[in-house]
Amino acid sequence: MPQIRGANVLIAGATSTIARHTAARLAERGARLHLVARGEAEAGRIGQDLQVRRGAEVSWGSFEATDYKGHERLLDRATEAMGGLDGLLVAVGMLGDQMRAEAEPGHLRDVIEINYGAPASLITAAANRFEEQGDGWIAALSSVAGDRGRPSNYAYGSAKAGLTAFLGGLRGRLHESGAHVLTVKPGPTDTKMTFGMDDPPPLMAEPERVAGQVAQAIEEEKDVCYAPPIWRYIMAAIRLIPASIFKKLDL
Repeated sequence: MPQIRGANVLIAGATSTIARHTAARLAERGARLHLVARGEAEAGRIGQDLQVRRGAEVSWGSFEATDYKGHERLLDRATEAMGGLDGLLVAVGMLGDQMRAEAEPGHLRDVIEINYGAPASLITAAANRFEEQGDGWIAALSSVAGDRGRPSNYAYGSAKAGLTAFLGGLRGRLHESGAHVLTVKPGPTDTKMTFGMDDPPPLMAEPERVAGQVAQAIEEEKDVCYAPPIWRYIMAAIRLIPASIFKKLDL
C-alpha cells in the first residue's frame, strides 16, 4: 500500500484547485511536497500557506507542461529538493473551447497536448524511475468526460479518454514492479476551469471533497477513483445508451 507519511511527492499543476486541496490532504498525512506550476509565484504562495497552516515540508518551482525535454530535469530537481521521489500527482489540464476547437485545428492540438500528450510524457519519465526503484505511485487527473464522447466537449473528452487508456496500460505494465498507477475521474467540480460557465453542469462537486477522495484512493491503492463516487454509476448508465440514440441527445 502506498505510504503517504514521510513520502516525497511531486505535484505537477499544483495551482489547480483540486491539486491545491489535495496537497493539503497529503500534507496532513505527513507527506513532503514539491509543488510546480507555470505560475511559480502562486505555487510558492500555496507552499508557504501549507508550511504555516499545516507545518508541512514544502518546496516549489516552475513547470511548463509542454517543455518535454525538461521533464527529466523536473524530476531531478524534485528528487534533490526532497531527498527522494516516491509519488507523482499530475493535475495538468485545460478545458478549452469546443467551438473554437472545431474551427481552429491549432486550438484542438493545444487541448490534446495539455490534457494528454504532456501529462503522458511526464508520467512516463516518472514511471521509468519508479519501475527501476521497485516502488512509487502515480496519480493523474483524467475526467468522466473521457468515458464517452459528447458533442458539447468531445475535444476535451477525447484527450482525457486517451489519458485514461494510457494510465490503464501503464498500470498493467508496472503491476509486477511494485509501483502503482491511479486514474482519478472527477465529475464537474467547482474550480477555476468551470468558473463563470453560463450553464453550469449538474452535480457540481466541492473541490475539498474531491481532494479527500483522491488522497484516500492513493492510500488504498485504488486503480480508478470516480469523484464523487456517484459518477461511476452515472457513466456506466451513459455508456449503455446505444449509439443510434446517444448521437441524437443534446449532451
